[in-house]
Amino acid sequence: MKNIRNFCIIAHIDHGKSTLADRLLEVTNTVSAKDLQAQVLDDMDLERERGITIKSHAIQIDYTYKEQEYVLNLIDTPGHVDFSYEVSRSIAACEGALLVVDATQGIQAQTISNLYLAIENDLEIIPVMNKMDMPTAMPDEVREQIIDMLGCKPEEIIEASGKTGMGVEQILSDIVEKVPAPVGDPEAPLQALIFDSVFNSYRGIIAYFKILNGSIKKGEHVKFFNTEKEYHADEVGVLRLKQEPRKEIKTGDVGYIISGIKTSAEVKVGDTITSVKEPCQKAIDGFEEVKPMVFAGIYPIDTDDYEDLRYAMEKLQLNDASLTYMAESSMALGFGFRCGFLGLLHMEIVQERLDREFDMNVITTVPNVSYKVLTNTGETVEVHNPAGLPDPKYIKDIEEPYISAQILTHSDFFGPIMNLCLEKRGELKKQHYLTSERVELSFEMPLGEIVFDFYDKLKSISKGYASFDYQVADYRPAKLVKLDILLNSEKVDALSTLIHFDNAYSLGKRMCEKLKELIPRQQYDVAIQASIGSKIISRQTVKAVRKDVTAKCYGGDITRKRKLLEKQKKGKKRMKQVGNVEVPQKAFLAVLKLD
Repeated sequence: MKNIRNFCIIAHIDHGKSTLADRLLEVTNTVSAKDLQAQVLDDMDLERERGITIKSHAIQIDYTYKEQEYVLNLIDTPGHVDFSYEVSRSIAACEGALLVVDATQGIQAQTISNLYLAIENDLEIIPVMNKMDMPTAMPDEVREQIIDMLGCKPEEIIEASGKTGMGVEQILSDIVEKVPAPVGDPEAPLQALIFDSVFNSYRGIIAYFKILNGSIKKGEHVKFFNTEKEYHADEVGVLRLKQEPRKEIKTGDVGYIISGIKTSAEVKVGDTITSVKEPCQKAIDGFEEVKPMVFAGIYPIDTDDYEDLRYAMEKLQLNDASLTYMAESSMALGFGFRCGFLGLLHMEIVQERLDREFDMNVITTVPNVSYKVLTNTGETVEVHNPAGLPDPKYIKDIEEPYISAQILTHSDFFGPIMNLCLEKRGELKKQHYLTSERVELSFEMPLGEIVFDFYDKLKSISKGYASFDYQVADYRPAKLVKLDILLNSEKVDALSTLIHFDNAYSLGKRMCEKLKELIPRQQYDVAIQASIGSKIISRQTVKAVRKDVTAKCYGGDITRKRKLLEKQKKGKKRMKQVGNVEVPQKAFLAVLKLD
């Protein structure tokens, strides 16, 4: 056990974690030359296309140092704030972390928040300055930033390059020397922490775990502590590029177990595996329950696909523990699910994965956050969906979630970013100049305001140089109203939103204008209205497609034409009573991207 090292790689998005992981695997010959490709651990097509890591990936490396064999378990983690739950789970399975900082960009918001996660879990931190081969690298400035943040010595910071392989040997030797070996009692009853799971259509659910105490053998009778279900370990093994079966896995190691589990509800990330013969007394303190930030409805385009969508959601939740969902129905869209996501990128990725991995075409409604509604009777109701809002006459107060946000940026963009945050009802709490050119801004702002387009705007204002990170602070009272969209006086519940009173008029107007462009013309006029309660605040009309019924009248008295037009008018009126306007999928998507 003293020759095992468990470590993860943490960094801000796009600072070169996956490329550095590629070099570590190449130098230690873990991956043969023919299997080596860029982002070798990112096994989803989506990750390769976007160049981001979505899932944490674990792999075992053999490394010889000073004539001793060491086993290194490496976990490559995502860098985007929407996947920070993945990072917290990876950190729970490690004793050390490589903190990778891009030498061309310096420390960014997610670097800091991931670092705090690692420090809370008492991990040994090894700072690495990556991309040192780039002509735009600023080693001296970035070194100062790292020393300020970590309080380490300058010589402890490793200069490396994921592209050329510079500094990789030094990283490996530092991991062996500085990261502590896992502590645990090999003789104690089995205690293993599940930190991830995947679904295999032939073998059922495969759980990934780290053993804290004891050992697990192939064929052993085990049980999951919290669900109290019992299984036989049909296969246990370690995670190489492919899964490698072993007879036994011992304390301190990271591995996988296949036991033919079919239902996803039986595997909970953070659960403890123990032996049936001599069980452990208490479960390992797992990680906290995930708190979704953004809610949206996901509905199948064809209502007959509802059961297929439920199956797809179950399988996806196994692989992505931060996704939460519950069934709901809508007048406009039929049966579907109300899903909770950690952010907008997370929502986009889930939608894309449903399409690619399960071939599900879905409609996603306007995203919103959860609100607390205080009623006249004194009870508090949590509302995830504008349709679930009580009648206005029963509402005493509505509270919305506030976040404390940190934005790190170049001082040139200070003014435009301030304006953007103030537009979004943010309050500046403090500003702190890290160097003469880098400034950290701390804001408190409503989560509902950043759900739509805040991140995109921040990136375009700062030319991609601002980094953003947030934590939920608390709930505060706000003057919120429910904005409804009506088509021919019928409410389209999937387009309802809860919005601050000051922004309601402009959003309603923009939504009506956008829908006018997207709703196809009918044989009769279609009225598109935005309303707050019973008050209409904006209206657009999609004009009818008209057939020229007077074409056959050439000359003669005007009354002949009028008679034909009156007849047409009656027909249109009758059609309007039975007609029903379908909102195309494009319209739902366009409302999300109003700007």
